[in-house]
Order: sequence, then structure tokens, then C-alpha cells
Amino acid sequence: MKRSGFARMYGAVAAAAAAVAAPLSGCGESAPPVAHHESDASTPSEPVTLFPDAPPLPGETECKVVIQTGIPVPSAQHLPTCTPVQYATNPPSGGDHWGSWAAYKRYEAEVPRELYVHNLEHGAIVLAYRCPASGCAEVTAMLEEVRTEAASDPRCLTLSGGPEARLVMTPDGALDTPIAAAAWGATYTATCLDKASLSRFVADNYAKGPEDTCGEAAAVDVDRPDGGAPRCDGALPDAGAPDASPEETPGGDAAGGGAPGP
Repeated sequence: MKRSGFARMYGAVAAAAAAVAAPLSGCGESAPPVAHHESDASTPSEPVTLFPDAPPLPGETECKVVIQTGIPVPSAQHLPTCTPVQYATNPPSGGDHWGSWAAYKRYEAEVPRELYVHNLEHGAIVLAYRCPASGCAEVTAMLEEVRTEAASDPRCLTLSGGPEARLVMTPDGALDTPIAAAAWGATYTATCLDKASLSRFVADNYAKGPEDTCGEAAAVDVDRPDGGAPRCDGALPDAGAPDASPEETPGGDAAGGGAPGP
């Protein structure tokens, strides 16, 4: 079986992570998955703010990383496709969403938030970015490095035709910062390139959603015309939210759920 990218990632960033280990202590100590669509958290944990020794990205005044965990998610209902949702955090860290979700890959087109929040519910990490007019080659290169280095979940790899890992990379023009990442109940935002802290966030918060599944039965691909993605401009919403797919069972699934290997 392919060696876990999460194990490789820990070795690659061990030295850099040591420098931020003290302020990040506790970021990986999220509670185990809770009952489906429920949260025991009433208030988020104190945010961790880092100031890495790196230049700010264009349009930013300082290099700043903010990591927030323990964010309560009071509701996570399946809504009719194309129903817009306003999220309490930016990027979203959970909430109501559409019945389908995005296939696990890097996207050129923007994945609707209502799709990728469903990915978060499955324990995925979303790597998001907002590009200035001048482009963001440095940002996408760094995010792609993080994605590929972490792209091996042994449990996902046991599925025939399944993804290597639950990771989505997408542009997101609604972000407040040029770089962001999201997990269920957790967010990461950055105004500069700091691969060590982003890789740490991915490893600490992976597979922490209330539905721990790698299944892709209802996944869509917004980059492909035939990828099944909803066309919401001028279209009527679905009559109702689709039922959960066979892969979606509370607390996990029998076809590949679970946290990544060490």
C-alpha cells in the first residue's frame, strides 16, 4: 500500500513545526467526532496567532497566520441544491450545505461553498485562495505542495476508484485573506506563505468531521462540463435535498472512513 502522505509530511516539516510547537500546542487535540449534526462545543477555543518571518503577500501589510479551532457548528442540514447559505466564519467551518459535494482534487473553477462544506462534514480539508489581479502563482504552488505531500489516506486508498485523500483545493473570491484552509469546526487564514503552519493545520484537523467517510458516490466536479456540478445561475433550486448517499452514515462509514494513518 502507498505510504501515507501524512507520515511523510510530518517528517518534512518536523524542524519547522518545532519552532511553532509551543504556540500550537492543543491545536491537534480536537474532540473525537461527535454524533451526526451535533456539537458539544458552545464557544470556540482561543485563536492562535502567528507572525512568521516571511514577507506579506501583495496587498497585505504584515505576515500573519490565525488558527481557530473548536468552532461550534449548531446546524448541518442538507438543503436543496442552489440554496444560498451565509456562513458564520470565513472560510466556512461547517453548517448547512447541499446534498452533493466536490470530488477531491485541485480545481481551477471556484467550488461553491455550499458544496465544499459538505466535504468538511466528511472530514476533509479545503485549501482555498483568493488571487489578486496580478495572479497568485506563489500561493497556488505552495498550496499544491501541501496538498500533494498530504495526499495519501490509507483508508481512502482501500476504496476501489476512491480518492487518495479528502483534500480539496479551490479558488474562493469571498475570502478575507489570500490564503485559507478549513476543516469541520476549524479555520486557518494567512496573509503570507507559511507552509509549516498550514501543513500542521492539515495534519491536526484531518478526518475530524461528524461523517468520517471517503466515499464519492454523490461527488461532482465543477471543472468538467460533464462533472455533474449544479448550474445555479437562473436555475430553480431542487425540489428537495437528496437523501444521504450509502457512504454517509452517522459516525463513520463501512467503506473507508476513519482517520489517516500515523
